[in-house]
Amino acid sequence: MRQRQAKFAIGDSVEHKIYGFRGVVFDVDPEFDNTEEWWQSIPADVRPSKDQPFYHLFAVQSDNSNPYIAYVSEQNLTAANPEDPIDHPGIGEYFAGQQGNGQYIPNNSVVN
Repeated sequence: MRQRQAKFAIGDSVEHKIYGFRGVVFDVDPEFDNTEEWWQSIPADVRPSKDQPFYHLFAVQSDNSNPYIAYVSEQNLTAANPEDPIDHPGIGEYFAGQQGNGQYIPNNSVVN
């Protein structure tokens, strides 16, 4: 099966279409790369296809509370408002700051 090009890139701000949490992409898997148990734990009526990009996010609730790491399928993400900063403690380890367009700039230490 042919892999799709990822819609979002490292440093992009995104929002979950269903649950409303926001995050910054810090890694991209071209297709599902988590455990079968994790995938099966998603309710069948909203379980995404495995053959799409999945994103590792520094995520927060819509009010910037409860920072955590999320793993989300592309079909469930949309671009977030770039003027809404995301306050997650992991961002400073991976990113040097934000550009005017809201894109987070990776630290040199995490760029391959």
